[in-house]
Amino acid sequence: MKTFCLELSGPWACFTRPEMKVERVSYDVMTPSAARACFEAILWKPAIRWHIRKIEVLKPIRWINLRRNEVASVVSTRNVETAMKNGRGDLGLNIEDDRQQRAGLFLRDVAYRVHADLEFLPARDPDASAAKYFEMFERRAAKGQCVNQPYLGCREFAANFRLVGDPAAEPPPHDETRDLGFMLHDLDFSKPADPQPRFFRVRLENGVVQVPAWDSVEVRG
Repeated sequence: MKTFCLELSGPWACFTRPEMKVERVSYDVMTPSAARACFEAILWKPAIRWHIRKIEVLKPIRWINLRRNEVASVVSTRNVETAMKNGRGDLGLNIEDDRQQRAGLFLRDVAYRVHADLEFLPARDPDASAAKYFEMFERRAAKGQCVNQPYLGCREFAANFRLVGDPAAEPPPHDETRDLGFMLHDLDFSKPADPQPRFFRVRLENGVVQVPAWDSVEVRG
């Protein structure tokens, strides 16, 4: 493995608490799964895995209440399968019929420094080496390239990202310490048809959240 660091920032963020059924209410800080998605947006291959190790909060935690229009339904899987089979189909949604207005409690003016390990799985790509993927990620992140735009919890909250070459030379995180309760770590996809959430107890210590390993006793379903 090799550790990389990204600085992620944006004017808005929402790392939705799964226990909230209707309104969107964000966790206080970025979740490991959201951080992993940002790294995968820059580089993902079947032969690599990202493991989030540490999240540094660079700015004070600030909130904003917003009410947004959302679409209540999704395109049905059956319609998508039919369109793929026939080469055409009606996959549109009428916004006027499906519009819902929902309140949300979001984060504003956020910035994080996220440390993650890039693991190479030789069995998935026997002809490659770990160095190939390390160099590929560094090159793409340094140039601002990505497969899809990284986002801060919701796709409409795009994230600016910067590769941090020397984390020790960066300014310290925001000095705040408190218990943040239980947070979603990630989904367990051992049963693809029924992925299950797993959680861990979060403590913000001097602006830093230490993320336990997926297989540690601190992570539970």
